[in-house]
Amino acid sequence: MAEGRPVRGLAGRLTWGLGDQALSSMTNFVVGVFVARELGVAGFGLFSLAWVTYGVVLNVSRGLATDPLVVRFSGVEHGTWARATARAAGTAIAVGLAFGVVSVLAGLVIGGQLGAAFVALGVVAPAMLLQDSWRFAFFAAGTGRRALLNDLAWAGAMVPALLVASAHGQVWAFVLAWGGSSVVAAGCGWWQSGIRPTPGGVGDWVRAHRELGTRYLVENVSNSGAGQLRMYGLGAIAGLADVGALRGAELLLGPFLALLMGLNLVAVPEAARVLRQAPHRLARFCLALGGVQALAAASWGAALLFAVPDTLGELVLDDVWGPASALILPVSLSVTGAGVVAGASAGLRALGAARRSLRAQLLASAGYLGAALAGAAAAGAPGAAWGSAIAMWCGALAWWAHLRAALREHEPDRVPAEMGTR
Repeated sequence: MAEGRPVRGLAGRLTWGLGDQALSSMTNFVVGVFVARELGVAGFGLFSLAWVTYGVVLNVSRGLATDPLVVRFSGVEHGTWARATARAAGTAIAVGLAFGVVSVLAGLVIGGQLGAAFVALGVVAPAMLLQDSWRFAFFAAGTGRRALLNDLAWAGAMVPALLVASAHGQVWAFVLAWGGSSVVAAGCGWWQSGIRPTPGGVGDWVRAHRELGTRYLVENVSNSGAGQLRMYGLGAIAGLADVGALRGAELLLGPFLALLMGLNLVAVPEAARVLRQAPHRLARFCLALGGVQALAAASWGAALLFAVPDTLGELVLDDVWGPASALILPVSLSVTGAGVVAGASAGLRALGAARRSLRAQLLASAGYLGAALAGAAAAGAPGAAWGSAIAMWCGALAWWAHLRAALREHEPDRVPAEMGTR
């Protein structure tokens, strides 16, 4: 019975993680489909630029605020977790406010529909980042059900907001509907946790976790920044329609991404627990994690390729389906490689090997961006998709090489059999 309790605990936490991310990812999928149908390929391309830009600032917030929280305060005493969560949430708000000012100013300078979208994004960013910080804090505490309820609050508020946005038919209105509804969830997280964010503790938090936070910041930004620059570059080289097509193909992977991101929500906390309780099992845990995600991605991609008729695809994405469906194979291969990377990334973060994870990420991101832009110049959206897929698998090799080295450094006299031998 004693051995069964930890397994049941892991299964419970994993279930809540999958459930939460399933809700979050499916909400994003529905938003993407709704916007694509309302705005068409070019309008969806504009919305996608705001979407990927938010992804960058989200990763800044996670690098400075919630990544150190998850690595160092998973499964700790409640009072310690609460104090850390207050400062991490305050840091997320501070990042959102700083980005919001820059985004609004940039939007006013850019002007037009794209500028209006960035103004809207700047307005809603602080609430969105605070909501995201609550999710990670709840998983660090092992209370994933609270994260699920929080995302449910956001999804519920988003429905009427999107209906109002559709009456305006403008990109900025959809950005406001998508991000503005997070205010409800951000307030709900405050109530759920009983913790007041402390923006005044940002400096102390960043200094206390500088060796992790700064490296995770660079790592996260290089990852999401490469994706953002890929979209910007594709738009400049081939046009907004190609951006919409590539984003549409990635949107089709949304249900699988629920699994990928759901596992990742609990992966680092669980890897940290494995390291504390049975360090010799960490390599096996990472291999299983990466293998499950890669298999799921490949299965979903095959289903999209062979089981979804054009009539159904057109019903979902309207005129975005045609150009997007041609990119399903390379996008699926790319996401399969991302699943392999996720296993190694969780292990490196649990080990606190920030230098190695940073090196792996910088190398992988440079290859990803370079290959995608070279492909875009050669063949537009299809070239960008295939370049991204090839680079993602090359990056996976780098990630696992660094995990192997980090495990050797952690246990110099033991090289886990699961990682192979020289």
